[in-house]
Amino acid sequence: MKKFLKVLYMVLILLFMYAPIFTLVVYSFFDVNTVSFQDLLVTPFSLELYKKLFTDSALMKIVFDTLLLALIVAVLSVILGTTGAIGIFYSKKRAGKTLSAVSRIPVINAEIVTAVSIALLFTAIFTQSRSFFAMIIGHMVLTTPFVVLSVLPKLQQMDPNMYEAALDLGASPTRALWTVVIPEILPGIVSGFMLAITLSLDDYIVSAYTQPAGIKTISTYVYTAISKSGTNSSLPALRALSAIIFVVITAVVIINNVVSNKKAKKEVKA
Repeated sequence: MKKFLKVLYMVLILLFMYAPIFTLVVYSFFDVNTVSFQDLLVTPFSLELYKKLFTDSALMKIVFDTLLLALIVAVLSVILGTTGAIGIFYSKKRAGKTLSAVSRIPVINAEIVTAVSIALLFTAIFTQSRSFFAMIIGHMVLTTPFVVLSVLPKLQQMDPNMYEAALDLGASPTRALWTVVIPEILPGIVSGFMLAITLSLDDYIVSAYTQPAGIKTISTYVYTAISKSGTNSSLPALRALSAIIFVVITAVVIINNVVSNKKAKKEVKA
């Protein structure tokens, strides 16, 4: 009986978490303008929404701009966050703890505060807050701390003597970093990269405060579209887009976990 209750409890939790997403995926295969279960019974299953998505040039431009922004932000955040994590790890104990605590502040800070701060900073320096560069910086402020949090645990798991041993064997600091440290913390870097992309794709508030005319992200476009037309279906192609994003992110997470588990098993055997 206890086992049954545990299984039931887990099933209910999973249903609570994934029922909205499952509904989204199901509706992405039905070209209906109103969201109701009655419509599903009389509407044939089709890929029409996916066809509309890929033939809508305006929407595809928004997707391209969003992915380009996310990719740039993820690459720069990984470089900055990994460098910062290595700096924190090799700092003196007290300084390292202080820097680690400071790096976590943007994680717990309200996103609206970050957005307003970025807007004010760019207005003060460049007299305007809206530009693609401002969007990149704003998203990096959000994502870089998460890269640091992903990389630091891998550094702490690493044998601290490996880097020193490489130096003793004649390797330069740069070579020791790339051949010893980076391979050891690579899973953390990859996790940080994926997290940065996901956070950038998901962000609305910073984008709303910094995006220039002519550039929209998926999140700002969806919010604007729904605000103008209501929740009942105005833009059914967005269901297909949301389903694709969910599937891609899920696939990437699964692949990352599989690769990480295989590497962990190899390390245990070694």
